[in-house]
Amino acid sequence: MANTEQSKKRARQSEARFAINKARRSRIRTFLRKVEEAIASGDEAAAAAALKVAQPEMARGVTKGVLHKNTVARKMSRLSSRVKALAAKA
Repeated sequence: MANTEQSKKRARQSEARFAINKARRSRIRTFLRKVEEAIASGDEAAAAAALKVAQPEMARGVTKGVLHKNTVARKMSRLSSRVKALAAKA
């Protein structure tokens, strides 16, 4: 248990930051799920639109420190290549 005023404040800040980061991570996952569902349905227009909306959300996650830069780069790359392949197949 936190004893000093400083450690009590850090505990409060940590809880608040955890809640914010959790919400942000959940929001990013929701956008990713929408892209995945659009790809699975085979709708290239919906997949491209969902990806276009998801990309800035993922980038924001990097700037806010929720996700690692390389993780987001990898996910964006793989999703965009899948959307591109979907468009090429159609």
